[in-house]
Amino acid sequence: MAQATLKAILFDMDDTLIDWSQREWNTYRQDHLELVYNYVNADVHPLAAPDDFYETVSQLFNEAWTAGYQGSRAPHVGSIIAQALQNMGVPADRIDHDAMLKAYNWGPVKGVVVFPDVLEVLPIISAANIKTAIVTNSAQPMWMRDIELRAYGLLDHFIDCRLSAADVGYLKPHRAIFEAALNCLNVQPDEAIFVGDNPEADIAGAQSMGMRAVLRIIPSRK
Repeated sequence: MAQATLKAILFDMDDTLIDWSQREWNTYRQDHLELVYNYVNADVHPLAAPDDFYETVSQLFNEAWTAGYQGSRAPHVGSIIAQALQNMGVPADRIDHDAMLKAYNWGPVKGVVVFPDVLEVLPIISAANIKTAIVTNSAQPMWMRDIELRAYGLLDHFIDCRLSAADVGYLKPHRAIFEAALNCLNVQPDEAIFVGDNPEADIAGAQSMGMRAVLRIIPSRK
């Protein structure tokens, strides 16, 4: 049987397009949570000690990811922080999710860079008029990850479709997030290839949908 014409290439984001191996992550989340704490404490509702907030968020993040890996439901940073604030006594109707996430001020993490071959390959794909998409198992909504893509010079290569698990509600390998991407691109599974670094989430998940899949192996991490 003849193979369908390739119309789209879908990419995982973290450790497929951008390299997190040299990230400086130790204080990054807390630095940004401090911005949220300051905003809420000053403008929304008085809070207890900052360390209590950081510890509560960290615990809820761990619980959300554990539950997510077991049941494929995607964690959402906004929901996690909102729950932490409610646990600390902030009334739910006082929490403005958009304002809270803007206060979080997400951006590129120091030490994270684009893989050099990505910058070589993407223009070739664009020149061939092949659609592209990002499908990432991220707890941040895509508008937050777009901040990174713009900073790394990648956003213009993914105008067709960009999906975060936080927005879809499910983590790869759940079929819902792959279906959402294929519908976004208006292509059939056999017309698309998925590229990712995770054998289960990316490769097995895409193949279960009928897509071809390519495992991204970084030579230095074999």
